[in-house]
Amino acid sequence: MRITEAAGNITVGVHPQVHVLGFAIDTDIVTSTIVAMIILLFLGFRMRSKVTDGVPGKLQLFWEILVEQVNDLADSAIGPKGRRFVPIAVTLFLFILICNWIGFIPSALHPGVSAEILPAPTSDVNLPLAMALFVIVWVHIESLRARGFRGYFGHYKEPYIALTPINMIEEVTKPITLTFRLFGNLFSGGLMIAVMVSLLPIFVSPLGELIWKPFDLFIGLIQAYIFMLLTILYFAFATSNDHDHEPALETSH
Repeated sequence: MRITEAAGNITVGVHPQVHVLGFAIDTDIVTSTIVAMIILLFLGFRMRSKVTDGVPGKLQLFWEILVEQVNDLADSAIGPKGRRFVPIAVTLFLFILICNWIGFIPSALHPGVSAEILPAPTSDVNLPLAMALFVIVWVHIESLRARGFRGYFGHYKEPYIALTPINMIEEVTKPITLTFRLFGNLFSGGLMIAVMVSLLPIFVSPLGELIWKPFDLFIGLIQAYIFMLLTILYFAFATSNDHDHEPALETSH
């Protein structure tokens, strides 16, 4: 059957590897991650060299709008003190967006046969997990700074001490859910393309890929925004104290 034949041709998640000190490193994922980092740094340094107090150029206007939107988001979630988290939120959003959209670039030498040379690095679980752990560790550090040692461990007993195990499990699962929310959606996009290429006739499969790719771009944008939004919300809850209002309501007074 056609489906049975296609099952052996779908190789989503298989990457060329090198082994260093017993660790398997996906060379294509590392390469595309470095490319995304270079693009992000280029955009940042380019904007810095072109910044002006007069009429802003397109790149400066893009950065100003993005930063202003994230500022508003941080103000509504945390208040004025949340503006110090805006740089990490903007950086994560742009980096994840670039990583997601790299997969849109056709880089396979033989489409439908060989793998992409520059796959979306967020479609591999390692990068989303690394970013999620980075965010969660930082969140806990900020929680300790804001609440103090006693307040940090005391909040696990709220609202009732019997819920302490559940609250602790919730903290453990945060990086897991943050990882798989991003990874799962990007991986499924690559899987859908691989399925269409394998199942559709050779003269139709490029059309199916072209139809799916723009939708994949939209998914990449939404996932970058969600990751950034959750990061801000995690900081909001971590830096709130018992005597504070709900983080989302701090600026309503």
